[in-house]
Amino acid sequence: MSGNKLFGNLFLGIGAMKAGTTWLYAMLDRHPQLHFCPEKEIHYFYHRYVESTQLNETRRLANARERYLLRFDPETANIDRVRQNLHWVSAYLCNPVDDHWYRNLFQMRAHHRYACDFSNLTAHIPTAVWPRIEASCDQLRVLYTMRDPLKRLWSHTKFHLQVTDNLHLLDQWGPNDFERFVRKPFIWSNAEYGRVLMSMRNGLNSANWMAIFYENVHQDQRGSLGQIEKFLGLNPFEYPDTLLTQRFTESARYKMPPFFASLFENDIARIKSEVVDAGFPIPESWA
Repeated sequence: MSGNKLFGNLFLGIGAMKAGTTWLYAMLDRHPQLHFCPEKEIHYFYHRYVESTQLNETRRLANARERYLLRFDPETANIDRVRQNLHWVSAYLCNPVDDHWYRNLFQMRAHHRYACDFSNLTAHIPTAVWPRIEASCDQLRVLYTMRDPLKRLWSHTKFHLQVTDNLHLLDQWGPNDFERFVRKPFIWSNAEYGRVLMSMRNGLNSANWMAIFYENVHQDQRGSLGQIEKFLGLNPFEYPDTLLTQRFTESARYKMPPFFASLFENDIARIKSEVVDAGFPIPESWA
């Protein structure tokens, strides 16, 4: 990474989970002025300031094996691309996991304006950490995405059960089972938009962060991508139509049970109110 400070120019996408961050990542990864390392969600700042087992050796070894070392076909793979990935994996498996480790994950950045990290867990770092990250960057930009909180909760619930091979529970659970599961911190914390907005407002320079809505992005995809480019000071890029229409990490198609909304009605009303109080008029579809 270039620049005088440790992290140079850094662009962080911080969620919320199941609010379109993978779609945004897939689009922005095409922009010639942005550099993403092979791992979309590094979770370094969460590891350092919240949960220090997030990037322990076992997890990093598992990620390296499952995502990079065994994921290419010798008959069709590009040898230079494989070599670059192995070089990156070597840096990813280094110790200790500290600020210099994080910087080295972007060592193949060349002319790109920003090194980019889309880690939704970064949204949950303490407010006091934001000024430290800001002070370590020549330029920091933070993007937070929100989605209708009820639909996000349902999508996150389905997606987690799907990836853990427990999708059958959707047909078996009653109201108490759903409420007990959804209120687990790893699900529920992603819905607390007001807390994240206040954390960024209190911890970051106002020019360094932006919040957007999933619904608005997909109502005007090119306009929203242009808004992000302007926020980052990038040149406009013509994203392919075939890419814009792709869908990523879709949850299984299960209809929300009729009782699901009533379980969280008061919380959803509070979350919406907090977003409005933070200065963000919510999309009409949230009503």
